[in-house]
Amino acid sequence: MTPTSPIRVFCVDDHPLMREGIGAVIRNEPDMLLVGEAQCGRDAIAEYRKHRPDITLMDLRLPDISGIDALIAIRTEFKDVRVIMLTTFDGDAEIQRALEAGAKGFMLKSMPRKQLVEMIRKVHAGKRHVPPEVAAQLAEHLGHEALSKRELEVLQKIAGGNRNSDIAALLFITEETVKGHVKHIMEKLDARDRTEAVAIGLRRGIIQL
Repeated sequence: MTPTSPIRVFCVDDHPLMREGIGAVIRNEPDMLLVGEAQCGRDAIAEYRKHRPDITLMDLRLPDISGIDALIAIRTEFKDVRVIMLTTFDGDAEIQRALEAGAKGFMLKSMPRKQLVEMIRKVHAGKRHVPPEVAAQLAEHLGHEALSKRELEVLQKIAGGNRNSDIAALLFITEETVKGHVKHIMEKLDARDRTEAVAIGLRRGIIQL
């Protein structure tokens, strides 16, 4: 009998300490091998082509493009890519986007390392894995109406400290139209005011500062 080949793991994170920590975890597992690292999305795409790993651990937020955009780019070339998204944030909107983009797993960086190696093995075996804590975030907002593209733009501008008149000028729409969008945003997010709408948008990963 030939020994089973180790699971080849590729790590993408812009924090050196995070990469070192993940590397130490992987090297401690006899059935895993760390084959490469990258610190930004564009490097991740290039390095993926070079190494063709079994499992990619991808930080959701990278300094150049997002982990989701990097995943989409890799998937256009390699349909069978298996990516586990890593994040310090538990916003349901970002989780949903990552899963729709083809992520096979989602893990909060605060979770124990035992969960990480278990998830790597499950995803390598062809399963999709979302921990209960993450699934609970998704379930909480299941069925909620999503913000439209224009509403997202308006909420992002509100988060930037812009008044309705500023937003109207920036988006080339009337102030009355902006007021209508703000009303719909607050209804959809169940927010009492603009400040709470921004806070909810940031917490859920609907917008980023």
